[in-house]
Amino acid sequence: MTVTLDKTTIDQTAFAALDAAKRLQNPVLKAPTHKPGRFGFRGELALRFSQQMADEARPPELTCDQVMAIAQAGETTIPFFTGYLLSFEHLKDVAEALGSTLTAGGKYFLFCNNMDISKKYQVPFKGAMFYVLPIDEATVYNELLDLLYLEKNELKKLDTAAKLDAIADAAMKFDVTFDMITYSEGLELMGPVRNPNENRPV
Repeated sequence: MTVTLDKTTIDQTAFAALDAAKRLQNPVLKAPTHKPGRFGFRGELALRFSQQMADEARPPELTCDQVMAIAQAGETTIPFFTGYLLSFEHLKDVAEALGSTLTAGGKYFLFCNNMDISKKYQVPFKGAMFYVLPIDEATVYNELLDLLYLEKNELKKLDTAAKLDAIADAAMKFDVTFDMITYSEGLELMGPVRNPNENRPV
């Protein structure tokens, strides 16, 4: 049986401005999903750009990695976004990069490498609520499946777009509450930033 993907285009969604600003980088998925009117993205969100000389294309100075997000045609906000940050402090950069696409009712999950592994927080910032979670050497995908009680083997059978649909649908129903902290309190609680290049073969 052939499954036809929806004909939604990125410029009909809240991703349009992010795409125009070249913030949607290294996509694994940047296409309509199986849900009517829904567009999905998996890849990296560029947070800060290096200064560029003439036509050279430099990689971003800072990114939010392992991003999964969806947007609906005709809507100006992104209802679901998740990604990996090396440091909690970059939550501010994520909020600034997403800008007006953030909404008070959105579900935003950030997995931060330098937060206490036993803690989970909710952090209000720029009118949106972020769930800030530790990451334990796993991937955002695996961590999110655990958090949302999704069965990995069930999702294995699906294509990338359908996997994102299943995760986004579950994420948008998520209503567990964690300790509420401010961004400033989070900065005080965060640990040292790990060097992403350590223990890598040269």
